[in-house]
Amino acid sequence: MHLIATELAFSYPDRPVLGGVSVSVSDGVRLGVVGENGSGKSTLLHLLAGDLVPSGGEIRRQGTIALVEQELHAEPGQTVGDLVHATLAEVRRAAADLDAAVEAFDHETGDLAQLQRALAAAEHLASWDADRRIDVALTRLGAPRDHAMRLEELSVGQRFRVRLACRLAERSDLLLLDEPTNHLDDAAIAFLTAELAAWRGGLVVVTHDRELLDDVATAILDLDPSWDGRPVLYGQPGYLAYRFAKNQALHRWRQRYAAERKRAAALAYRLDRTYEGLSDEWRPPKGSEKHRRATRARIHVKAADRLIQKLEDEAIEVPVPPVELAFPDLPAASPGWEPAEPVIDLRSPRVGERVDLPGTRIDIPPSGRLLITGPNGTGKSTLLAALAGAIPLDRGSRTVIPGARIGVVRQESPRLDARAAARTGFKAYGEEALALLATGELDPDLVVPIASLGLLSEDELDRPIGELSVGRRRRFELARALVHVPHVLLLDEPTNHLSIDLVDELTRALRVTPAAVVIATHDRRMREELADWPRLELG
Repeated sequence: MHLIATELAFSYPDRPVLGGVSVSVSDGVRLGVVGENGSGKSTLLHLLAGDLVPSGGEIRRQGTIALVEQELHAEPGQTVGDLVHATLAEVRRAAADLDAAVEAFDHETGDLAQLQRALAAAEHLASWDADRRIDVALTRLGAPRDHAMRLEELSVGQRFRVRLACRLAERSDLLLLDEPTNHLDDAAIAFLTAELAAWRGGLVVVTHDRELLDDVATAILDLDPSWDGRPVLYGQPGYLAYRFAKNQALHRWRQRYAAERKRAAALAYRLDRTYEGLSDEWRPPKGSEKHRRATRARIHVKAADRLIQKLEDEAIEVPVPPVELAFPDLPAASPGWEPAEPVIDLRSPRVGERVDLPGTRIDIPPSGRLLITGPNGTGKSTLLAALAGAIPLDRGSRTVIPGARIGVVRQESPRLDARAAARTGFKAYGEEALALLATGELDPDLVVPIASLGLLSEDELDRPIGELSVGRRRRFELARALVHVPHVLLLDEPTNHLSIDLVDELTRALRVTPAAVVIATHDRRMREELADWPRLELG
């Protein structure tokens, strides 16, 4: 198989998304795709899959293609079995074609080449093994195995795992994955990594998972524009090699930009001085040499104009370097708090069958740290919700220091109704701040301006939230958690859907913020970087 995209471009009616993307994927190529949220990573996958038509460039494909999107929207009544049957239709067709060819083959007059093609297709897809493969993939990924279960009744993560299991068992020539580790625990990630490392065809993976890039990718395509405005293909495998090369490029970009700004300021100063000289320094006394005075004025005006033209001719167009996360200075405590008193104190919590921790005390002191880990289904999200006070306890107690402000980022962004989807980021953020003011949870002197965080641009904040990408909506949820300058941050899978650069910046910020931080995560690199934090292992 092969896929070749040349100078690929795509634009939505109101804005361009991609430009100048050239990639080549053949058997054995495992391309990792990274970039800021909104840089077009998911759009690129849809272009490669043929779901979108490029506005520029061309794509040549040979072989079958399968795409696993970040979100699976289930049709009413659709079951796990329906998805399995639809996904493996090509595999079963190859098996049926082989059976028909064998049954109809005449050893004296039959077309041997046709029989060989049918056999090769069935062998390529290992069609006789499809049912076992799908059952193994569903089990190893922690997906529901009951074919009668309705997809609409499953969680977002469960639906994603069902689709991923089907696509792995399908064995397409080119597999396109959009953030495949978002809903997987360690065991499932280990299974996925082994499957991808052994993938016989081509692979394109959009991911923020730095460990997955290290383990799988043979090259990394960064869709963030470089200083010349084009995406960059890093041919050396490994996340650390990519990170080093990109950091060096960003350093050179910022140096060039600063040098150009300094040079432009110096030339502008010279121009100002020149024009000032036209009215002051060089003029002879009034009433003398009238004609010479006018001639010299024209000479100086022309000299100034030539200097302006020289500036324009020699200027290097260096775009503004990308903005980094500007994490706010969060407080550890409020005046009057006792230093030893925990901000949140949760004891012996039980919530239905999801969390049951008798005799366990989880106290979060000012500037405290806690890392919550464990397989899927062990209650990490439920425990965070209990710490936040978002769900009632069936047993145990929860106390919070009066006046404590708590910022929460849930594992998945809430579903938007039509009204919420139509609101702009600025409006939704303002409504959040007003609601917090009304309940006394917000100090009007401590509001964090959302545009100052470096998470979303003003243009993005002026757009309806429903039009933002999954990653941009995730950034907005992070910004909302910071609006009231919280004393405690409760973050459930905070790296999900974020760009790889932002994951690095956020991890550094969470390590040093004075606020208390509790994180539940499957992100292996984040856990490694926070290995010195206290840890609560569930399950």
